[in-house]
Amino acid sequence: MKILGIESSCDETAASIVEDGYKMISNVVATSMHEHAKYGGIVPEIAARSHIESIIPVIDESMEQANINWSQLDGIAVTYGAGLGGSLLVGVETAKTLAIAKNLPLYKINHVEGHVYANFITHSNLDGYNLPEEQPKFPILALIVSGGHSQLVFFEDHFKYKLLGQTTDDAVGEAFDKVAKLLGLPYPGGPNIEIAATNGDPDKYKLPKAQLTNKYDFSFSGPKTAVLRLVQAEVGKSFDFPSFKLAELLNERQKADIAASFLRTSIETLVDKTVMAEKEYNPKTIVIAGGVAANSELRKQLTYRLHTKIQYPDIKLCTDNGAMIAALGCFKAMKKTTPDDPYKLQINPNLSM
Repeated sequence: MKILGIESSCDETAASIVEDGYKMISNVVATSMHEHAKYGGIVPEIAARSHIESIIPVIDESMEQANINWSQLDGIAVTYGAGLGGSLLVGVETAKTLAIAKNLPLYKINHVEGHVYANFITHSNLDGYNLPEEQPKFPILALIVSGGHSQLVFFEDHFKYKLLGQTTDDAVGEAFDKVAKLLGLPYPGGPNIEIAATNGDPDKYKLPKAQLTNKYDFSFSGPKTAVLRLVQAEVGKSFDFPSFKLAELLNERQKADIAASFLRTSIETLVDKTVMAEKEYNPKTIVIAGGVAANSELRKQLTYRLHTKIQYPDIKLCTDNGAMIAALGCFKAMKKTTPDDPYKLQINPNLSM
């Protein structure tokens, strides 16, 4: 069972071919991140234009890397949500056209669910990947954390899951980006806050953790605003002082201490709720997925506080990629899920689990 996976939900144009849900035989990603960095965040119009330029070359390279032709494929899987509307449209319309032209089954994929399936990829002949030794065992508790998503999901089996909690405002990755911008750190925020935090004191400042009605929901808007107020106080400026001018008034020590304190508080928020869910649901495997899964502080805290086996994808499969989409597509095909009609499939930018 060989499935071509196409991913274009944000700023990565990606295509991959996965066999039987576990073997990655090609994986190609073209990113436009460098074009967005100067703006301090994703510009949807730039992302969409980049997808248009890259989508066909990326798919062609993925097919060439796998050394197969269209007649050897068993289907196409594509992200149809959640994500940026213009970006999703490029991937979905391309997948629909190919499915019709090549007479292949088409499977729509939830981007967030797809992140979990990066952990099911355990074999590849491609160089430079450090993959899990075995696939996760059900029931699975999944912490999915990225620039657009912060969710805690309990999977009883393939396609049978319960959303325990999610962010009520900013995702953790989005909060990292906004705090980094406030501190004058480069985009993307997560890796650069982590770098700055290595020279800081994580206990220097006490930042709030949101208390929500649903104990498994997340909120990062409060801590983010608390950082803004903290910076204003540190440099002696009132609320009406332009926030984009605050960074130049901070010294490097202050930036490092604030970054370390925000990193600790944000990661503790994620880990606290994962620990609660582990005790309540008793999973066989805990899976960490999404771009923030690459964060070393998150990995350290989870390893220290959890008792269940924790599984992470390869670092290169934490961020958006076609392999996770293809892997989930394989399971849909193998489980005899009815393919989607390429003449009717539409994008869903606000899709949730």
